Formats: sequence, C-alpha cells, structure tokens
Amino acid sequence: MTKKTLNQNSKFINDLINTVSPDLKFSSKPINRFKKIQEKKQISLKNKKDQLLKLREDINSIENCNLKENSKNLIFGEGDLSNQIMIIGEAPGPNEENDGLPFQGEVGSLLNKMFLAININREKLYLTYAINYRPPQDRKPTSYEIKRYSHFLKEHISIINPKIIILMGATAMEAIMGPNKKISQERGKWKEIILKNNTFPLIITYSPSYLLRFPENKKYSWSDLKNLKQKIIELDINI
Repeated sequence: MTKKTLNQNSKFINDLINTVSPDLKFSSKPINRFKKIQEKKQISLKNKKDQLLKLREDINSIENCNLKENSKNLIFGEGDLSNQIMIIGEAPGPNEENDGLPFQGEVGSLLNKMFLAININREKLYLTYAINYRPPQDRKPTSYEIKRYSHFLKEHISIINPKIIILMGATAMEAIMGPNKKISQERGKWKEIILKNNTFPLIITYSPSYLLRFPENKKYSWSDLKNLKQKIIELDINI
C-alpha cells in the first residue's frame, strides 16, 4: 500500500487564507499605483483649496482695521497650489487693488522679468502679500498692522507648504522675521522659519516696487536671484 504524500505547504496557505478573511479575493489585474497617486494629489489639492477659502474668509472678517476700511479689494493670492516657490510681497498698490490680483502693472512686469532671467515663469510661482489690503495713500504699514496680519500670513504659508519662500521687501521681512532688522543687511542670506513643525528655507530681497524707485539696487537683486537659482538646484526642485 502506497502512502499518500500530503502537500503541507498548500494546507498552510489554505489555513492562512481562512484565518485572515473568508471573503478574501485574489485578482490578476495589476495595481494602478499612478492612479492612486493622482487621487491622493487631487484630495490634497481640494484640502488646500478648502483651507485657503477659510483663510480668506477669516481675513475678510477682520474688524477695526484701517487698511480694510479704506481699501476696495482683498488681495489674497495667485498661482498653482502645487507650486514649490512662494513669493511674499509687501502690500498691494493701486493696480493690484483695481485688478484684484497680486503684482500687476509695472511692478508685475518687473517681477516677471526678474524670474525669467533665471528661467522661471510666473506661472511656476505662488504670489501673495504680507498685508492683504492696499494701505491708504500707499503708506508703509505700521508695525501693529504687520504683526496683526502676520498671523494670517503664517497660516497661508503652512497651507501652501512651499519648498522655498522669497520675502520681497521690508514689510514682508518684518512679518516673518520680526522688527528691528534692516533689509540691506538681511537680504541675500538663507534663513529658516519653523511653522507647525515644518521648516521652510527663505531668502530676503528687494521688492519690485522698490527697485522701480531705486533701480541702482537691481544689481543686488540679481545676486539674490542667482543665489535662489543655486538653491533650487541644490534642493532638486523641478520648476
């Protein structure tokens, strides 16, 4: 009489399947991981849009604000939400107030030229301001106003979650770095800020509106832009 050989491996697999789940089903179809990644990106993008909408509503509901009371439009932000470079200017001017968008007119044209000089199109940037309303007579915002709006700005940064931040002008610098700093001494140097346990590298440079008034300082901004380009290469940012 011949002894029947048991397939112990097959028995083990069947026992394991029955233990894990009686409804377990196998499929020979390949997993579409690219689709999963795209779906995750879409969910992330929707979350960003929802958070930005809430932030805009919070800014728009601010009370007892001279800036808001004397301005026609809230200038929030513009750009692809998946962009990795965030530009923060000082405050809107008359062109921005009329158009409802950041960096318009001559200021916007100069900004575009500055970044095209290092092969970056405006569409690759996310643009916003430290102050979301045009100050009366285009005056410099007070330290109190800058500090009050810095709360919104930091939340804005956390939502966008950029790889690099560029602060353009003294008001933007004060909103993030605090008062009592001179832009002539701080510009061109890489720094870091930590928001909600995330670290963001940033660089400070002159604003386009300042360069239109003092074009002799464009050489410093050009140096800062080359510094920025080098950092983009170092961080392997695809832009």
